[in-house]
Amino acid sequence: MNGAYEKLVKCYECFKSRIDFKPDVAIVLGSGLGNFARTVDVKAELPYSEIEGFPVSTVPGHAGKFIFGYIGKVAVVLMQGRVHYYEGYPITDVVLPTRLMKMMGAKVLFLTNASGGINPKFHAGSLMLIKDHISCFAPNPLIGANIDELGTRFPDMTHVYDEDLQEIIKETAKENGIELFEGVYAQLTGPSFESPAEIRMLQTLGASAVGMSTVVEAIAANHMGMKICGVSCVSNLAAGMNSAPLTHEEVQEAANAVAPKFEKLLTESVLKFSAICSGAAE
Repeated sequence: MNGAYEKLVKCYECFKSRIDFKPDVAIVLGSGLGNFARTVDVKAELPYSEIEGFPVSTVPGHAGKFIFGYIGKVAVVLMQGRVHYYEGYPITDVVLPTRLMKMMGAKVLFLTNASGGINPKFHAGSLMLIKDHISCFAPNPLIGANIDELGTRFPDMTHVYDEDLQEIIKETAKENGIELFEGVYAQLTGPSFESPAEIRMLQTLGASAVGMSTVVEAIAANHMGMKICGVSCVSNLAAGMNSAPLTHEEVQEAANAVAPKFEKLLTESVLKFSAICSGAAE
């Protein structure tokens, strides 16, 4: 058996032995959304440290546990604290949580993150619907022997971010008076912030925002046939866009400030996902 798949199966068996819950929607909570669980009817929690072989997040502000419960009548699993490639984990470990949530039963993956704004129209606290993505320097999680149990060798990437889910999120933002930009998200490896020259490169490539996560998770989820959507919180302008140096504290502070608006958009959108979930393939 493929080593990455064997590890995934062991994590799933550990989950099944502890938690009796089948989510329809998986939500990855980025910086600033650590308290989102308070809006959920929580039924169970599972710390990453209690799952044999599971990678544990080391980033400040990332709690490191799965939370299971309901938003309205929608069964959800929250990933409170994600794993990043820059933490030193192999890329298969970085996407293991995404794959595990699909095995739990989730049909929809809602990705969130904090990012640096490249589009000059953005400001700290802008929310951006992810329309497409660019991966720079982060290894593709599908490199190596294909895990046939999960998906095809050469998955199509034309429509990674589901258009129906995007429409729901846009409608929800409009209904709640939330300004929502749209754009292309680029993932670099981190942990250093991008240089001004790298930001100019990304501008040329057509990126609107940049961060250190999300794209590899979307690739793995797309490989497994999940319906994917994503919203990025622009917590700062990227390097070279202003004269101030970038800090993690600045990112966290800006993300926390916009959190109530972000939480509202997330909650109200997920409430409308029921029809999508019931129509999604098992």
